[in-house]
Amino acid sequence: MSLDPQLLEILACPVDKGPLLYFEDEGALYNPRLRRRYRIEDDIPVMLVDEATEVDDAEHARLTARAEAEGIAPTFEP
Repeated sequence: MSLDPQLLEILACPVDKGPLLYFEDEGALYNPRLRRRYRIEDDIPVMLVDEATEVDDAEHARLTARAEAEGIAPTFEP
């Protein structure tokens, strides 16, 4: 199940308050500016800073390339 589009429009990174990239099939929201991934459990985004995972350079490159190739847009325009 995917997240509600209205929810996606208001979801922001709790650290920098910026938009996120939503990878539905990976169950994750990603902040490319801070290289933090927030997981989605049971269709609920876990937006706790302490629960986020930092990604390395290779994973960051994969996620940003995938977003560009698949047209994954940020959750909102700042």
